[in-house]
Amino acid sequence: MSEAIKVQSLKKSFGPIHAVRGVSFDVNHGEVLGFLGPNGAGKSTTMKMITGFLEPTAGTVIVNGHDVLENPLAVKKSIGYLPEGAPAYGEMTVKSFLNFIADIRQLTGSGRQKRIDEVVDRINIRNVYEQSIETLSKGYKRRVGIAQAILHDPDTLILDEPTDGLDPNQKHEVRNLIKEMAQDKAIIISTHILEEVDAVCSRAIIIATGELLFDGTPTELIAKSDRNDIDHAFRLVTSGKSDANKEPTS
Repeated sequence: MSEAIKVQSLKKSFGPIHAVRGVSFDVNHGEVLGFLGPNGAGKSTTMKMITGFLEPTAGTVIVNGHDVLENPLAVKKSIGYLPEGAPAYGEMTVKSFLNFIADIRQLTGSGRQKRIDEVVDRINIRNVYEQSIETLSKGYKRRVGIAQAILHDPDTLILDEPTDGLDPNQKHEVRNLIKEMAQDKAIIISTHILEEVDAVCSRAIIIATGELLFDGTPTELIAKSDRNDIDHAFRLVTSGKSDANKEPTS
């Protein structure tokens, strides 16, 4: 598997507030990395720095061989990004919004409409295609956000809470989609739904107060808990208990 993202000693401060404190990790193509942490841990801030929407205070981010500070446009071209809250233009219909994104992503020729149709059907938003985004439910807005993120078929995806607001069936559909895309893409998903990590992620990272606390497989995370429970293991790691960071015994 080739390296898609390399984060090294990444820091971000907002005045006296240290949101991210020297975080380092990498992600390869073919991996789904679950990015976990309590509210205010620094997850969204880290994702914004990886995508080039927020400048680091220190450290480096390399995406598909491009430094995010030295070549931000090349980084953004190779990434599909679903930000927190999936912001969009509410007055636009889903159709006009996706065509707007196609313009930005410079999709042209006969393949343009074909690609839009593929994504609309894959994300299952055909029934709201002509509706304005402001009239959609939270779940459908999230799905439109996912559609714009994958429209240009990027090989790297950064998805901040991709199943937030979805009903159980929709969550199942999106998780299956992530697993399908993971075959040839590098994917980072931020989530507070721990069962999602076990369901779709090949690796998990936990940060709290801006610091990296755990990097390993979901199985290794579960092994941190004597209850064989990913939720309990997460609480142990983020609470800073000494036994949470010990190597599991076999």
